This record gives sequence, structure tokens and C-alpha cells, in this order.
Amino acid sequence: MADSLDKIPSFEKKIEAMMEIIVTNILLLGQIPSPTFQEKQRTKLFLERLADFQVDECTTDGYRNPIGIIRGTSRTRPPIFITAHMDTIFSKDIDHNYTVNKDSISGAGILDNSAGVGVLASLPEIFRQLDLKFESDIVLAGVIQSIGRGNLRGIRHLLKTWSTPIRAAVCIEGCELGRLNYFSDSMIRGDIECKISPANKKKHSSNKNAILVLNEIINEILMLRLPQKPRSNIIIGNIAGGLKHGENAYEAILGLEIRSDSDKMVRSIYQEIMDIVDGLSHEYEIDLDFHTISNVTASRLKFNHPLVKNAGMIMKKLGLTPVSQSSESELSIFLAHGIPAITLGITHGENNHSKRSLMYIHPMFKGIAQIIGVIMAIDNGVCDE
Repeated sequence: MADSLDKIPSFEKKIEAMMEIIVTNILLLGQIPSPTFQEKQRTKLFLERLADFQVDECTTDGYRNPIGIIRGTSRTRPPIFITAHMDTIFSKDIDHNYTVNKDSISGAGILDNSAGVGVLASLPEIFRQLDLKFESDIVLAGVIQSIGRGNLRGIRHLLKTWSTPIRAAVCIEGCELGRLNYFSDSMIRGDIECKISPANKKKHSSNKNAILVLNEIINEILMLRLPQKPRSNIIIGNIAGGLKHGENAYEAILGLEIRSDSDKMVRSIYQEIMDIVDGLSHEYEIDLDFHTISNVTASRLKFNHPLVKNAGMIMKKLGLTPVSQSSESELSIFLAHGIPAITLGITHGENNHSKRSLMYIHPMFKGIAQIIGVIMAIDNGVCDE
């Protein structure tokens, strides 16, 4: 591993020489709108780009996840998975034309996760230019229906139906360069929906405004006693409702997320919130429902796992300082299947989830070099103990 570690900094300049190819892939794929459940056109072009780079096999699984396979030299080594989610939060009616400057690319979804998909599509040519061969098959998987209501269905199906063991996985995200995610909290994300019927509108003012009803729910949630251990949190992320300033809101919705490093605690808090919702629904005689959007279970590698330790060494060799946080993403599904996995960021950027999202081009070459280094480490056996 020491010899490979010394080679990694030299990759950065060689990858920079391929900037035109990488940026082209980011633009071609990123400018195709790809909201969750509507990734078909981006998926099609992703497979076309892999075919152009002459991967050994291009296919889709039974759930339409696009997959490219680069055959390794060994028939006994399990494959290494490299993944990036294909979907973004932006609908098709949002302008997806990107602006390219000398040092940056900006546009809707560029950081989450068009940059990741563009780099994933570029890896076959990067491997070729760096003259890299691997013992394991390299599986390049663009996964669909990942974020929000997609609830990671793409990766769940892919791993459920994959017929062989998997050696390890690297999940690619557009930002932030320096992230080293190796654990996922337990999480339930959902919407509390309030609808006031015409009959209820005529009752007293305290229960004829959906926004005020949701405000009471928020107040009761804030009174819940959460333990410091296991670490637990309720994040109230959005609220929307009403039609105009001078009229009561008869429909409103509250989005929240429950997180903990304990599955049991998340389920307990979820039940407490369900009791609050059911109680106010009965008291006010209105329609209140708590709909679950997505959920994951707590899973992790240990900090001293060889994959985590080697990834940290590679990042430090490139002058990066690893930062570790929970990641409720494809990572959690790999870990739940007992597959060693980490998530890495490609570059720095601004306004991650904004239509004016911006990625910086030049840090990306260091970000790709770290991904190459981790793949090499996995292929050299750091996860085989």
C-alpha cells in the first residue's frame, strides 16, 4: 500500500489534463433534468457515455439502474462498486442550462449530484489514461430514485438482487471535498399534512387555520424530552400552506426528520409524534396525517476499519483534512448489507441545493485522485481481512 500511496499525488496533474472530457460529461449529463422518478433520459445518456468509453459491459438491472462493468484480471475477487445517484431535487420546468467559467460551473443540481454522475461516467477513460488495471471488476452504478420520496429504492433493489459478494463500495457526492462518511444514523423523514373540511371551517378560530394547527404540533414536539444518549434530534425542515394573506389556510404541510444513532429511539420518537398528531386530530375533528417519506437504519464502520484508515491516509497525502459526519444515503444501504463502504466528496462549492448552485473545477482533480486512491487500496486488499 505504501508504494501506491506515493503514486496518488502524481495522479492529480494527469487527471487535470483530462479536464475537457470530465467537464463535458458533467455538462452533458447535468443539463438533462433528472428529478426523482424521472431519470430515464439521464440514464440513457449515462449508458451511452460508458459505451463510448468502451467499458466491457453496459446494462441496466431490473429496476432500470444503469450499470457499466470494467472487467478485472481475477475471476475470484468480488467486484468493487462505485456509485452516484442520478436524481436531483429540481423539476423539469427549472432551467438546467449550466454556466461555465474559468474556475467554476454553476446551475441547478450541479453539486447534488450532476458532478458526481459526470465523474462516474468519466472513470473508464481516467483509468485508461492512468494505465490502471484492477484485479476486481469495477462496477460503475448510477442509481435512480435515491433522494426524498425515492427513499433509496434504486440502491436497495440493486443490492437486493446482486447475485455475488461485493468487496467494498465508494459512494460519490459532488461536495464537499474532504468528507469521509463511514456511518449512517437511524432516520425517519416524513410530512404531517393538515386538511380542514368545509364543515370544520365554520367552527371556532383555534381549529380552522391549518398553519396554526401545525404550529401547535410544533410546540408539542418541542416539549418532547430527548435524551443526550443515545444522541437524538428532531429537525423541522419546512412548512407550507395557505393561498393568500387575508384568508385562513385550510391546508398546510409540515416536513420533519427524526434522527438518532439508535433505531429504537427513532421508533420511539416517531410513535410519540404519531400520538401528538392523532390526539390533535381527534380534539379538533380535522384531518391530520403523518406520512413517512423515507427511512434508514443505523449502520457504521468503526473508525479503525482498514477502509476508513486507508481513506484517511490517502486524503492526508493529498493535503486534505478528513471530516466525518453521518450520511443517510446509499452508504447506509451498503453498510446495512454488511458491505464496507464510504462516501467521498469531489469538490468545493456554494449554494448546494439552490438553482444557483456552483462547483469549483480545479479542486475536483484532487477529489478524483482520492477516489482513485481508495479504489486502488480496496483492490490491494484493505477490506479483505
